[in-house]
Formats: sequence, structure tokens, C-alpha cells
Amino acid sequence: QVQLVESGGGLVQAGGSLRLSCAASGLTFSNYVMAWFRQAPGKEREFVAAILASEVDTYYADSVKGRLTISRDNTKNTVYLQMNSLKPEDTAVYTCAAQWGSWYLTPDEYKYWGQGTQVTVSS
Repeated sequence: QVQLVESGGGLVQAGGSLRLSCAASGLTFSNYVMAWFRQAPGKEREFVAAILASEVDTYYADSVKGRLTISRDNTKNTVYLQMNSLKPEDTAVYTCAAQWGSWYLTPDEYKYWGQGTQVTVSS
């Protein structure tokens, strides 16, 4: 079965950096759009970034442009989220998702999900 396993979350001070990873198995990784979503306490899950199967085309939420970078390595079946200049408002559970075909802003369009990793940014 399909598994997406995130790692790399933790506690960091404002202005710091983290790198999240999401290792995929059970699917032909290079055929899937990969995305990161996040959900803060009391808030709805929101889109963070997506990357197409080509490894080149990327899309970002306005709130993270210039600070977070999504990338993927199709030889390792892994997608990454490099997080720089972190802010307290970035505190959330970050989850990776996979979808065949196009990328979407809405989480309901994604078929496969990981369990998530907590990112906490202290001020």
C-alpha cells in the first residue's frame, strides 16, 4: 500500500531553518504531484507548496514565497521542504500529500497523505 512518511520537524527559534522530508513508497513516485500542507491549532489545513513530477515546476502559497522551497528527488522517492527564516506563524503540523496529474490548492483533491510532522517556531 502507499505510504508517505514525514521527518525533520522540531522546535526552532524564529529566523531559524528546518528541512522536512517525505519518503514515499507503494507508488510510482515520478508520476505524482507532491505537495506540502500545514495545519495550525484551531485552523483549517492550508496549502504550502507543490512540485510537479518534472522536478522543475513548483507552486507556493504567498505566505511562504521566498522562505520555503520544495524539491524532490525521484531517484530516492522523496520530497523535501527547506524552511528558512521561520516565523512563529509557521508553527503547524506539516503533512505531505500525493496526487496523480495536476496540482491543487485544496486538500480534498489529494489522494494520499502522510501522518504529519510538528514544526514549532518560538519567538
